[in-house]
Amino acid sequence: MPTPPRPLLDYDAEAEAYDATRGGVPRAEAAAAAVLGLLPPDTGTLLDLGCGTGIVTTRIAAGRPGLHVLGADTSSGMAAMARSRGIPVVLASGTRLPFRTGSLDALAAVWLLHLLRSPGLVAAVIAEAGRVLRPGGAFVTTVDKDAAHDVGSDIDAVLAEHLTATPADSAEAVTGHAAAVGLHPAGEALFTGHGQGRTPHGAAAALLAGRYASRVHPRGITPRELADRLELLPGPDTPRAEPTYRLHAFVRA
Repeated sequence: MPTPPRPLLDYDAEAEAYDATRGGVPRAEAAAAAVLGLLPPDTGTLLDLGCGTGIVTTRIAAGRPGLHVLGADTSSGMAAMARSRGIPVVLASGTRLPFRTGSLDALAAVWLLHLLRSPGLVAAVIAEAGRVLRPGGAFVTTVDKDAAHDVGSDIDAVLAEHLTATPADSAEAVTGHAAAVGLHPAGEALFTGHGQGRTPHGAAAALLAGRYASRVHPRGITPRELADRLELLPGPDTPRAEPTYRLHAFVRA
């Protein structure tokens, strides 16, 4: 089984401040509405994999009365935040979930696959989703997460020659991994990443922290030098356009 890479963030330490730095309620509401729009009408149970603080999870639960929603995360700090919001959460890796084969109606993975950074890990998580879903069950996941931030800005121009053509969470790769385990395309949705427009300062900091690891690979230049180029852009603290995220849905045959 693939070994998860070292996390890019200390999610236990980040838990309390995480929502405020990731678009807060508006972004969470947009994500939850998009997930709900892709679920089959007979969905009774949903696992939110990588649920984090539960800010999206609670809104998925509230958006469909009668839907039983659970969370799973590897961070105890994040799980504690989600539990404080009333979400039952298990501490578990996406490659080994504590659920019986064919026992869930749906599994959502919002802003998760891009963090894995490894095609093998992405494939393993999708295979595990296929295992725990019942026939007709739905897997809903974001794809091309980092690419969503390419909005034609001056930040994008600086990063353009350093982009990888094959991010681990690309729609093509995810669809291929899903097909290999009997998960077939069943729709897609777009939603706005409220409060997530990049600034040059923020992009430079994210680059140095390794948060663009699935998308940006400096070529002929160090990460520090590339970050310095970003820092020289005008309006270093002015957000550029907000991203539009993509969700793909798959149904188990």
